[in-house]
This record gives sequence, structure tokens and C-alpha cells, in this order.
Amino acid sequence: MTRLSLTHVHGDRVTVSHGAAGTELFSYVYRPEADWEAPKPYLHPVRTLSGALVTDYRPNDHRWHKGLQLTASHLSGQNLWGGNTYVHGEGYRALPERVGSMAHVAFGEVGVEGGRAVIAEKLTWHPHGGELWAEEERRIEAGDADPDTGSWTLTWTSAVTNRRAEPLRFGSPTTHGRPAAGYTGLFWRGPRAFRGGRVFTAQPPESAESATSSASSVPSGGDPMGSQSPWLAYVGEHDGRDGHATLVFEHAPSNDHLGVKGAHPAHWFVRSDPFAAVAPSWAFHEELVLPPGETLARTYRVVVADGAWDRARVAAHLEGLAW
Repeated sequence: MTRLSLTHVHGDRVTVSHGAAGTELFSYVYRPEADWEAPKPYLHPVRTLSGALVTDYRPNDHRWHKGLQLTASHLSGQNLWGGNTYVHGEGYRALPERVGSMAHVAFGEVGVEGGRAVIAEKLTWHPHGGELWAEEERRIEAGDADPDTGSWTLTWTSAVTNRRAEPLRFGSPTTHGRPAAGYTGLFWRGPRAFRGGRVFTAQPPESAESATSSASSVPSGGDPMGSQSPWLAYVGEHDGRDGHATLVFEHAPSNDHLGVKGAHPAHWFVRSDPFAAVAPSWAFHEELVLPPGETLARTYRVVVADGAWDRARVAAHLEGLAW
């Protein structure tokens, strides 16, 4: 495994790199940004071991999409996602009085040892008015950088504790009436070149995939939007350089729903058109209610790989990784 290095520009970002050439794997940006975009920390740019970009930042269709970030699109009437807010029967509306934020408080650990880098952070969640609604303990780890497989892994753990005197209700546009828009939680926005990428999950299709299927196809077993599966992979092709990249999003077996392990597995929000996006949604089909003082804990793993991997290669690789 390749050694990692870390650079911290205080008040701005933490950047993790690998190898003698110092190829940047990602930057974790925690400085505040535009209020309308629901300020919150995010990862961008994120790159493969060969240096290929696999995230987008402030695209012209959704300025608040920033690489890989934790979001809450509908939270007890507030929008910690950014941009316009979906209102049933009215569509998306500019409601700045509903746009909240997630604020960096302090780092508990920022360091690297050999082949693993760690960023441990405390954050607070706020509605537009600035009240304290939640406290979050976040841990981001990078490791398993392996030139032989052309891949590395990112593990994201968040534990969000409700500090209100009433429940926090996590929802999404789908829980509020818009079909197939269940985005909330950990959200990845891929680069523009990844539009029309290939999507597949851990479940094999009902029949063999066609060798002549287009790059924009999904498994013949059906559209994974809103489905459940231990992991989901997205394969995109680069602009500006030859080749592909594969990102695998995996839902940790330890994830729980208010202390009941395995009771609330991810429902996948995924689009390859008109843009590339993936989220293991916290509230796709129904709201998730977090009582006062309770903690919602989630862990995800993202494998970032050079090349176009297939289902068998993804499954074999994940089997060799430990949680």
C-alpha cells in the first residue's frame, strides 16, 4: 500500500496526497461559503490514484452541489441542502428563510500514519435562524491506496445528535411529493463528463447483461433508483484524458436506525442523466424521525478506482476489505 501525506491550511482545508509524486487524492474544505448554498464542509476535488478528477464543484445547474458532502434536503421544515426548496404543488421555490447550515467547530484529530489518513471533526447543524439543532461527530478516513488495483478507499462516519426539544424529521423531495427525488444524507456529484455513466448494484440482473449495452445502461434487473442493495457502483468516462473511473458506494453493516441494527438500510438515490449523482438516502420513501437527545449513526465506504470495473471485480475487491 502507498504511503499518504497530509497538508492542513488552517481555516480552509485539509488535503490528503499519496506517493512520491504527491498526487492529491482529495481536499476536505471546511471554510464557510455562500449562505444560499447552505454552507457546509465538503470534499473536492476527489481524484483517482492516477490523478483523474471524479467530483464536480458548483455546476451551473446546481451551484450547491459540491463534490462529496453530507446534506439534509428537508429537515423539520428547513433546507440544509442548499438552493431552492421543493414545495408540494408548487415545485422548487427560492425560500432563503429556510436555508440552514452545518458549521465546523473543531478538529479532534487530523493526521496521517503510513497508509492511513484521519480527519475527525465536530460540527453543529443550524436552521436559517442560527439555533442549535444538532451536533455531529464526523470521522473521515482514507487508506488502502493500492497501485496494483488502481484504487483507494474513503470511509465516512457521521453521528448526528438531536439537540432540539422536539424530534428532528429527516425527509426528501420524495417524502414531500416529488417522485424519484429521495436525496438526502451523503451525496456525490460526479463531473460533467460522467453523464450517461454505467450504474450497477450488488444484485445481479435477472438475465445476463448484454455485451453490447450502451454506457448509460443500468442492470437489466431494473432501475436501482429507490432500491436497496449493500453497494452501488458508478462507472464514468473522462474528458480530457483517456479511460474510465469507477466509484463504489457501500453501506456499512453496522448502520442502524435509532439503535436497531439493520433496520434501515440505504435506499439508493442515483442519476446518470442529466448529471451523475449518488446518495445512500436517509429518507427516500418515508421520513426518518430522530427524537430529542437520540443519535443517528451512519458509516459509508467509497472505493475510488481507475478503470471500468464490472460487478465481479467490485464484489471481489470489497470482499478483501475489512470494516
